Amino acid sequence: MNIIYTIDEVEQVAKQLISYASGRTLLFYGDMGVGKTTLIKAIVKTLGSNDDVSSPTFSIVNEYKLNEEKIFHFDLYRINDLEEAYNFGIEDYLDSDNWIIIEWPDIIEPILSGDECVIKLSIQSENKRQLIAE
Repeated sequence: MNIIYTIDEVEQVAKQLISYASGRTLLFYGDMGVGKTTLIKAIVKTLGSNDDVSSPTFSIVNEYKLNEEKIFHFDLYRINDLEEAYNFGIEDYLDSDNWIIIEWPDIIEPILSGDECVIKLSIQSENKRQLIAE
């Protein structure tokens, strides 16, 4: 999946991405300021949550309500090593049946199953972003 979009199209991109993803774990790669959290806000809304979405940079994980389920949104930017991820219970989250959205997932790649949807975001111009999903 390869999409170039503007901020006005982010909700439609979120819908397409949810339909495209084969599982419930979404891994977001991209430079700081590329729009990861903006797209994640649209995804959480599209999934049906009314919770306010913000980047969990300092808390590491935010939890959003979704009917009988939950969405866990991680920002692993400040995690130094895999041991630190183990210490907050990353495996329990990954093994759950909930939606898992992870920004900066590089540090936990060794423990991922390979079934996750990898999303790479890049800046094309001031108003356009490119999303490549695998």
